[in-house]
Amino acid sequence: MRFLVRVASLVALVVAVIAGTIDSIQSVAASAVVVTPMGGAWQDLSPSSLSALQSSVSYYVHPRFYAFVFQWLMLQPAFAVFLVIALLLWMIGYKKPPVAGRFTA
Repeated sequence: MRFLVRVASLVALVVAVIAGTIDSIQSVAASAVVVTPMGGAWQDLSPSSLSALQSSVSYYVHPRFYAFVFQWLMLQPAFAVFLVIALLLWMIGYKKPPVAGRFTA
């Protein structure tokens, strides 16, 4: 299970780097800072899954949760959201080294 969480963390990190690279390329081309919000990136990739998630979150969880948290999350930069997801998954899958050291009996 820990291996799958680490792989998911790696995938989220790769997506974050790709999103950051796309934003930096667009910023250089526009000669201004361009940051793609998470909602905009998701809308470009799969609008049907975004609308399905929005309706399920507002129906199953709570409409106020959708209004405050979900909409706030969709306004954040896509690369930052994926970096946070990668960090959280890495922390979940992290294996602590033994306290006594490597060569203990």
